[in-house]
Amino acid sequence: MRVLVAYASRHGATQGIAERIAATLRRPGVDVTLTRADHVTGVDGYDAYVIGSAAYMGGWLGEATAFVRRNLGALAGHPVWLFSSGPTGRSRLDAQGRDVLTASRPKEFGEFERAIHPRGMEVFFGAFDPTEPKGLAERLMSSFLRVMPAARDALPVGDFRDWPAIDAWAEKIAIELSAAPPPALATT
Repeated sequence: MRVLVAYASRHGATQGIAERIAATLRRPGVDVTLTRADHVTGVDGYDAYVIGSAAYMGGWLGEATAFVRRNLGALAGHPVWLFSSGPTGRSRLDAQGRDVLTASRPKEFGEFERAIHPRGMEVFFGAFDPTEPKGLAERLMSSFLRVMPAARDALPVGDFRDWPAIDAWAEKIAIELSAAPPPALATT
């Protein structure tokens, strides 16, 4: 069985999640390819796909979104799992009592759910380091946090990835893959 784990990551936190998922999926008989979504040249030959992206301002990074849209036909015919990372902090509930992970579901999940029917979609806590802003929005947010210290609670700084939750989700995928019928043998 061949599995593609493709991701889009701006600062490396989502890449770390993808690496952890790929490591869990690597078992006897499972060939896992781990790569950035914008480095994938083709999706033929894979039996399953795990695709993830960091989320900013309610949406996935463009590389991951473009990858899925470009490959809708191929993905729709195979087992697919999607994940996102982004919210920071340790609390599952915000000040209004809403589930932070549910509220951070990227807008693309609805579109992709209808188009490719993924077997699972998960949002994980991410990481935020204001000393490494790369995009305009991040630079503006970092400046705002320096000027308005009270706003720091709105975007907690640190690494909040929940490794036990990530491992459990990856293990669930591994179990589903092991229960899947073996890939069809090519005939010559």
